[in-house]
Amino acid sequence: MSPTRPSVLPAVLRLLSLLPLLLPTPPGVRGDCGPPPEVPNAQPILGGSTSFPEKTAITYKCNEGFVKIPGNPDSVVCLSNNQWSEFIEFCNRSCDVPTRLLFASLKKDYNMQNYFPVGSTVEYECRPGYIRNPFQSVKLTCLQNLTWSKAAEFCKKKSCPNPGELRNGDINITTGLFYGSPIFFSCHTGYRLVGESSSYCTLFDRTLKWSEPLPECVEIYCPEPIQIDNGYIQEEQEVYVYRQSITYGCNKGFNLVGKSSIYCTVTEDEGEWSDPPPQCIGKSSGYKPSPTAQKPTTVSVPATQRPSVPKATTSFHTTRVTERKETSPSGAVSLIYGFVAAAIIIGILILVKIFWDYGKSGSYNTYENNKAVNVMFHNLSETDDTSEVRHSDKL
Repeated sequence: MSPTRPSVLPAVLRLLSLLPLLLPTPPGVRGDCGPPPEVPNAQPILGGSTSFPEKTAITYKCNEGFVKIPGNPDSVVCLSNNQWSEFIEFCNRSCDVPTRLLFASLKKDYNMQNYFPVGSTVEYECRPGYIRNPFQSVKLTCLQNLTWSKAAEFCKKKSCPNPGELRNGDINITTGLFYGSPIFFSCHTGYRLVGESSSYCTLFDRTLKWSEPLPECVEIYCPEPIQIDNGYIQEEQEVYVYRQSITYGCNKGFNLVGKSSIYCTVTEDEGEWSDPPPQCIGKSSGYKPSPTAQKPTTVSVPATQRPSVPKATTSFHTTRVTERKETSPSGAVSLIYGFVAAAIIIGILILVKIFWDYGKSGSYNTYENNKAVNVMFHNLSETDDTSEVRHSDKL
């Protein structure tokens, strides 16, 4: 019987178990997790990497229209067992940032939040200058179509205090006395505005006040009236205001040319007189009204009297007077001519009557009739200086 030979099988198995340790390990095999897992509504940020050894971390970015859920991790890690760590879905749809309101602002709890899933709500508070309306909700909700519900006007504007009254002026209130509203100031005619022409209801230290104080309406004065030569101002005063008038008068021996009364008026907040002052002209000066008059006037004077006129117009007035003397008889001369003509006509009629009676009787009636005829005839032909009628002795 042959001797017992030791068994080699256990030694072979031990060598086979050590073989992986003796051979080189191919790259990308030991401790490699392979491609990152797929995450709903997100994409991994690889940066060009193809190998992911142990402890490698991969971060994800949410797809367009999705927002990261606060508190949920957005990355995975390669573990020692060549497996990726577990994850929770961290991208979801959300409404945009809440609606910005003019009269209210988001409460501080929502200022840093950017994830608003369907059904979530936000709450507002009134801005300074506004007051809460207790009958309206201050909350908005993210709807199924990812839009916010319509905001009610749950905050109303506060009002500024009454601005008061503007003496000698008006306050024009266009949109009320609420926060942000303007008011406008104007003065009555004859007054000038001193100060701002408008004011706004605004906020000062959380209190509503008017941005500008009330202006003043100051009375407008006309300049001191001009004194005129050879004349005076009746009941002269120290100051003259809108619509107040003055009346001029002339000294004895002078005529007033122009408007005797003028009044104070206003143009572009400046006082001025309605007309220029008149002039006082001597009665015998032959003065004509201002050159702007439409029809020049002339002065009637006797032929023996030379009018006294200003030097600049002496030749003009002298010519006018000379023409009047040569071409137009005076009123007295014209009257005398009329009486003479009437007397001649009456005398002719009397003579015709006498000759008619003589023809019938053949002679004069009597000496007394002849005497009467002669007296009448001589009275009509003699001048006013004749005191008696002389008769011929032959009669």
